[in-house]
Amino acid sequence: MVALQTIRWTDKARKLCDFVLAPELPAPALQHGNRVVIDLLHVILLGIIEGITEFLPISSTGHLLIAEKFWLGTRSDLFNIGIQAGAILAVTLIYWKRIWQLLTQWRDPANRDYLLKLIVAFGITAVLGLVAVKLGFKLPETVTPIAWALVIGGFWMIGAELLAARQPERSEVTWRVAILVGIAQMIAGIFPGTSRSAATIFTAMLFGTSNRAAATEFAFLVGIPTMYAATGYELLKVLKDGGAAHEDWSALIVGFVVSLIVAFIAVKWLLGYIRTHTFTPFAIYRIVFGVALLLLVPAGS
Repeated sequence: MVALQTIRWTDKARKLCDFVLAPELPAPALQHGNRVVIDLLHVILLGIIEGITEFLPISSTGHLLIAEKFWLGTRSDLFNIGIQAGAILAVTLIYWKRIWQLLTQWRDPANRDYLLKLIVAFGITAVLGLVAVKLGFKLPETVTPIAWALVIGGFWMIGAELLAARQPERSEVTWRVAILVGIAQMIAGIFPGTSRSAATIFTAMLFGTSNRAAATEFAFLVGIPTMYAATGYELLKVLKDGGAAHEDWSALIVGFVVSLIVAFIAVKWLLGYIRTHTFTPFAIYRIVFGVALLLLVPAGS
């Protein structure tokens, strides 16, 4: 009898220890927790990709489309534009002194002229962008056109660097440059893989602003109101369609913050890099990446 009671108490003690040391969650709860963690990691990775690629001339939209299609899951247009806004905020913080100077010292002829050119470039992009929307232009859903844009853009960057190197050093932004940068920005927006920063920087370098740093600054400053406007437009569209209730706002906020931090670091590095280096390594990366996609991904995928 004593032996039997001892066995029963031993069995109860073992079960108690098992419960305390290794509690088992219900399968649905465990699966839900795993999904939440995995989704959070995906959001963080998308924020990192956006933060790195938005201002490096390698196409952020192209990289995001590829990442979402094959690895990290499709996200809403508002999410994609929202994390782009995080990268834009990073540039706003980096250039805040220059922006403040343009806004508060606009009576100075040089500042006023530069500010007007920024406004005109943004205006051209906005008008042409609205026309593209009305005409029904949509981002491609297959990788092939993105891969070709990466390859062609890479060769174009190499050629543009060589042509710009033959021009006399010039930091002034002309009206021709401002107008063409506005057009280039819109074209890059409807053809993923082109890269907004690459299109605007090299357009400026080829058509008058041969100084790499000056061309980059103008391209980045034009991008600030452009991306804020795109984010605002997309947000209003989502609210109008009643899609806000279905948007994963926590994911958008996390992606926004991650993109902001990573982009701040990436842009700071890039601005230091271009003082003594060309954009050629980025062009080579585009070509290699684009060719790899063409070889590894079936056409139409």
